[in-house]
Amino acid sequence: MKNYTYIIFDLDGTLTDPMIGITNSIIYALEKYGIPTPDRSELLKFIGPPLIDSFQEYYNLSREEAKTAVEYYREYYREKGMFENSVIPEIEDLLRSLKENGKTLMVATAKVEQFANTVLEHFGIAGYFTCVAGSNLDNTLTQKDEIILSVLERCGITDMKHTVMIGDRMHDIIGAKKAGIDSIGVLFGYGTKEELENAGANVIAESVSDLKKILLGS
Repeated sequence: MKNYTYIIFDLDGTLTDPMIGITNSIIYALEKYGIPTPDRSELLKFIGPPLIDSFQEYYNLSREEAKTAVEYYREYYREKGMFENSVIPEIEDLLRSLKENGKTLMVATAKVEQFANTVLEHFGIAGYFTCVAGSNLDNTLTQKDEIILSVLERCGITDMKHTVMIGDRMHDIIGAKKAGIDSIGVLFGYGTKEELENAGANVIAESVSDLKKILLGS
């Protein structure tokens, strides 16, 4: 593996486990539309991709209806959902070790940027990251490659060869490829090994300790 200097993390499913908050927010939005509440396990596919796309794909909403569904989602999420969340075990130790070894850490997430910053601050890990980029409240800047390029621009990073994106869904891997950087898929989130391999991940980490070995060689 390369010696990566600049390391970009996805947020949901990679740094934190947001399952309860995200699924509660989706259920709230679906109820507003009178859509029967599915089993929570059926909603895990919403974790990672842009919400507006998922509401259209999984519930056949028009783009305008999906935009409204996202607004309903955010009503619950901003009040309660973002805090129904937890940092993935061993992640903070990994972040600390990476910073101690001189790595520049960033976050690129499809989550609305102000929500992402609130989550990172609330759970006490914001200080590890030099730059954070997310989507906009007006449903722009939602594609992962655009968000990755945005965070690199903010941090002034042009050395793509020593930059890597870490995430648990295919959107992270595809976005990294489009942005011209390597990617590491992680299996402690919500994507499958098959999904990540098919998307073209350069390497797969089965656990946080495995990820640490890949990034630090120890």
